[in-house]
Amino acid sequence: MAHGYPIFLAVRGRVCLVVGGGAVAERKVRALLAEGAAVRVVSPTLTPALAAEAAAGNLSHRDGPFVPADLTGAFLAFAATDDAAVNAAVAAAAEAAGVPVNVADDPSRSTFLVPSTFRRGEVAVAVSTGGASPALAKRLRADLEEKVGGEYAALARLLGEARQEVLRRVPDTRRRQDLLTRLPEDLHRALREGGESAARALLTALLHEAAGTALERS
Repeated sequence: MAHGYPIFLAVRGRVCLVVGGGAVAERKVRALLAEGAAVRVVSPTLTPALAAEAAAGNLSHRDGPFVPADLTGAFLAFAATDDAAVNAAVAAAAEAAGVPVNVADDPSRSTFLVPSTFRRGEVAVAVSTGGASPALAKRLRADLEEKVGGEYAALARLLGEARQEVLRRVPDTRRRQDLLTRLPEDLHRALREGGESAARALLTALLHEAAGTALERS
């Protein structure tokens, strides 16, 4: 799978099947649980962490080998065992059932890939090399993590609030678009130089200016 269509999927409340109970499966499960997925794990063995999640009722676990019926109702499937034959069987069954599948360490059998990601609040950054080099994807992610600081979480939150205020208070379409275009850079600079209070003060001033100009033109 050299290329793919980049997309963020809403998995909250959806059944996501993970076949495997080792370290790789554990990483998949943790990421899915963090997004609110209904995780179903199929494996004869589990890591202590996965066993604890199962005991706490945070995931469902079937103790045994994979069978195609495990895919019933699944939104996504992950083949994450250390057995290539089992992973291939999961991939084949998922494709036959029309369920998107990710096969650990085998992008050629996958119908979707899981990128290397990090978050800053509502900002999510994902990097993929199409399966060519997960190590390179991790290196690029690490480089970007250094450049995209924690202030981006506050920036995204402020911009979300600002957009609603701009739409409400600035009726002129051109003026509104100009303001929305300049806000990310202006607020980011204010955050770096004076923190969130300075950014909010600037936002208030810009909104007042834009709304006042719109009233004068009307």
